[in-house]
Amino acid sequence: MLFSPLDFLSKLAALVPRPRHNLVRYHGVFAPNAKLRKPIIPKSTKRVKGKADSRKHKSVEEAASELIAPLSWAQRLKRVFNIDITLCPLCGGTMRVIADITDPDIIQKILDHIKAQPPPNQPATAIQS
Repeated sequence: MLFSPLDFLSKLAALVPRPRHNLVRYHGVFAPNAKLRKPIIPKSTKRVKGKADSRKHKSVEEAASELIAPLSWAQRLKRVFNIDITLCPLCGGTMRVIADITDPDIIQKILDHIKAQPPPNQPATAIQS
């Protein structure tokens, strides 16, 4: 096949994916809205939070709405950035998350307040001889 330079660039530009879009596109029976997709695609096996509580019996729909994430965000921080937020930096004990603040205004207020405070005193340590 021979293309003019302009035709070649237009065909090449059509292959470049749009920003922030999936690079894999499915066509035919694998397309998202294909009529024959349902019998072909295997059923998904979603893990559901399972509590052995004899007093409460949940329906399948209620149980399916409580899906379990494979990793918590604290575990992801540890895996990706090697930051373990569950260990106390002073004593090495276990800490737990009590809040997840995502509002930028509240975050800025907290950071401004922390900057205004003097740094905490370091705990006294025994000198071993």
